[in-house]
Amino acid sequence: MAKTTAKSKTTTLEQILNQEVANLNVLYVKIHNFHWYVKGEHFFTLHVKFEELYDDITLKMDEVAERLLTIKGSPAATMKEYLELATIQEATGKEDARKMVQTLIEDFATVSEEMHEGIHLAEEAGDHPTGDLFIKIKNDLEKHMWMLRSYLG
Repeated sequence: MAKTTAKSKTTTLEQILNQEVANLNVLYVKIHNFHWYVKGEHFFTLHVKFEELYDDITLKMDEVAERLLTIKGSPAATMKEYLELATIQEATGKEDARKMVQTLIEDFATVSEEMHEGIHLAEEAGDHPTGDLFIKIKNDLEKHMWMLRSYLG
């Protein structure tokens, strides 16, 4: 019985890892969209910030996918899979600069909350490396949210 419980926890942990691979890939594309299409008086500031953010998200996406592979999981690797698994939405292409920033705050909050859930699942499964990874990503996203909120005033 204990073996089955451990397997179901591992499966659940694999599911959340895959969900975050999807979310991070959708975020990567969304932030790139914002980087290319931001307009207005804050263009220079946001253009640079968005590049910093998508570079950071790229590293996180790779870390999560590699962790999933390490525990013998199979990370999603197509846009179709990302859009099916993700809990955040693509950019609409109609966001103004302020809405772009607000959307990222909301998306980072969603992913951060899911990381919190993942931390608990990892602890239950005794998977400390995955828990540590989720803690680091959650911490980084919370810092990004603070900075973006401060930018909005």
